[in-house]
Amino acid sequence: MVSPTFRDRRDAGEQLAARLANRFMHPDGVVLALPRGGVPVGFEVAKRLHIPLDVAMVRKLGVPFEPELAMGAIATGGIRVLNDCIVRDLRIEPEEIEAVVDRETRELERREARYRHGRPPIPILGLPVILIDDGIATGSTMRVAATAARARGASTVVMATPVAPRSVCDELTVEGYEVVALRIPWTFRAIGEFYDSFVQLTDDAVAGLLDDRDGAGVPDTSNSM
Repeated sequence: MVSPTFRDRRDAGEQLAARLANRFMHPDGVVLALPRGGVPVGFEVAKRLHIPLDVAMVRKLGVPFEPELAMGAIATGGIRVLNDCIVRDLRIEPEEIEAVVDRETRELERREARYRHGRPPIPILGLPVILIDDGIATGSTMRVAATAARARGASTVVMATPVAPRSVCDELTVEGYEVVALRIPWTFRAIGEFYDSFVQLTDDAVAGLLDDRDGAGVPDTSNSM
């Protein structure tokens, strides 16, 4: 049984912000949080670093017969990353993949409209980006979020999270990503084990945090040119 490290996502965000403040203080940086769970963590990081907060619109592609297991992920703009090993080992057919992609693309579009309320994405061209999630399990969504950020012209991309398994951190590092994680366990079963409170967030909660950026001292530059 894992002893929880974080009270909740806010506490995890405060601890992660303290780590990042010593290494990545950059007045022109942008935090891109992965919804839903990454948004309250990213909110605290952006508040501490005094940089803008936005969402990295990504969706996990779950294995058709085991949806919690990621076989890849998609991001806005038609960007897709597949875990070839899982696809091959589980003999997932191309038409099965396309069915999942179609379904998750519709959900991605719905959530983006709900979270942004018509606001455009914050520009990141030539800027350093910190990708935030409440935990990394397989790394699929972080990979696709990084690909999307680079496609939009981010100068550098850092993956930051409260917890990620050692094996995945090693894989991401070998692939050339910079990863910052507060807890890097050798044995890993679920992200929620590292939190006292790990409630399922609603779309309203995510949208509310994004709407409250200004009041929390988080700059909102979504309307900048």
